[in-house]
Amino acid sequence: MDPLGARSQFVEVQSLYTWDQSQGVQDEVDGENHLREEEDKLTNHVNSLTSPFPFRQDINSKIVLFNGDVAFLNCTAIVNTSNETLTDKNPVSDSIHRYAGPELRDELLKLKGCRTGEAKMTEGFNLAARFIVHTVGPKYKAKYRTAAESSLYSCYRNVMQFAKEHAMVSVGLCVVSTVKRAYPLEDATHIALRTVRRFLENHGENIETVVFAVSDVEEPVYRKLMPLYYPRSKKEERIVLPLLPADIGNSEGEPVVLERQIRIAEKPGNLEDDSGDDSLESDLGLVGSHAFARMEGDVDKQRKLILQGQISEAAQQKQHQRNYNRWLCRARAEDLSDIAALKALYQTGIDMCGRTVMVIVGRNIPVTLIDMEKALLYFIHVMDHITVKEYVMVYFHTLTGEHNHLDTDFLKKLYDIVDAKFKKNLRAFYFVHPTFRSKVSTWFFTTFSVSGLKEKVHHIENLQQLFTCILPEQIDIPPFVMEYDTRVNSPYYSAQSSGL
Repeated sequence: MDPLGARSQFVEVQSLYTWDQSQGVQDEVDGENHLREEEDKLTNHVNSLTSPFPFRQDINSKIVLFNGDVAFLNCTAIVNTSNETLTDKNPVSDSIHRYAGPELRDELLKLKGCRTGEAKMTEGFNLAARFIVHTVGPKYKAKYRTAAESSLYSCYRNVMQFAKEHAMVSVGLCVVSTVKRAYPLEDATHIALRTVRRFLENHGENIETVVFAVSDVEEPVYRKLMPLYYPRSKKEERIVLPLLPADIGNSEGEPVVLERQIRIAEKPGNLEDDSGDDSLESDLGLVGSHAFARMEGDVDKQRKLILQGQISEAAQQKQHQRNYNRWLCRARAEDLSDIAALKALYQTGIDMCGRTVMVIVGRNIPVTLIDMEKALLYFIHVMDHITVKEYVMVYFHTLTGEHNHLDTDFLKKLYDIVDAKFKKNLRAFYFVHPTFRSKVSTWFFTTFSVSGLKEKVHHIENLQQLFTCILPEQIDIPPFVMEYDTRVNSPYYSAQSSGL
């Protein structure tokens, strides 16, 4: 111990690498390889979109990812994660109490607990940090996911607010969502990173350093997700854009609960008694931008009205968009490599009109053997950025057996889930090598199950017909499809040649 009693384990935050600095040659090589792999996967993504988390050198220079004990950080304040009585036993809290000394326990008794999502502050006592900010993370249950997200956001937001109000120069953040509280680590990491990012953007002018203190288990998740919210270059910003989850919160990083939004006129008392319907609608359209003005009312009542056919088309569209966003968020979070390995869906060139061509290979979809929900997630994940502009689909039904036939209920579910842009921007669906059964099924499906699709479906008997719409060099056709077409349609080709 030194003359002041500070333990040798204490770490000066100024000695740590910030997020924008190199951490060794190997990290640089690994980072470049990772970016190259991501770029290879995403070369065809739309690059004209603006990232909600653009490259900011000034913010990156304030961020530190530290694999170690938060209790050892020599900074203005560190964060302790605890329970409502501030007596939780977890690795972070135990370490802080051990090195802070018994005075901390006595001080916490005076605070008389802390509510979930809130934060309270004490001295650092024997720690190198001057203050300790104590916060209580939520207990996670999938049924109450929205409430858990809001509470976890409040934890990080309140900690950062303390830092601003008390003019703290540096803050050491532990991972608030402990294993005991069962919050999924990756979901919690998204909230932590985006909340801090938004706070630094809007209120962090006097905060010099924010340290994310993580364990060996937590570090890979943080290192994977940090580029989404703290891209280290314009190139990285462009590459990670498609990987951002659908829910990125509002301008403060706060989860937006669409189900709770209601429409409020900014000046409801100014409505004239003799105003007409048009005037009323105009006044009700004046919606504030604050959180309360974005609330929407009882979601259970909305669902009941939908079932009774009493809800407006606009409200139905809004609920449909929320549902799609949930699916998209899941699709971006799940490991879908097993579905991707089937090579049943891929992007190729463009058609005669310059529209993107997407290919589906029916024979490569083992319907009875794979998780069809994961297949649906994979379709949404791949197609979401394609459908922002006009596109066409080519479905090779060639040699598709009984075990490969997609159930019409599955297709109806897919059609009902996908975003409106999927349907609006689909210009043609080329059904290659259809059978009599598939033609009948398609007719029933497009006539009675969905609307607006029938006129877009074109049955293609041979590849020569397809090539009148898409040039051969613009489409990657599986070899077995070429072989089948040559074998089955050779009489047709011969007849065409002799006719010439």
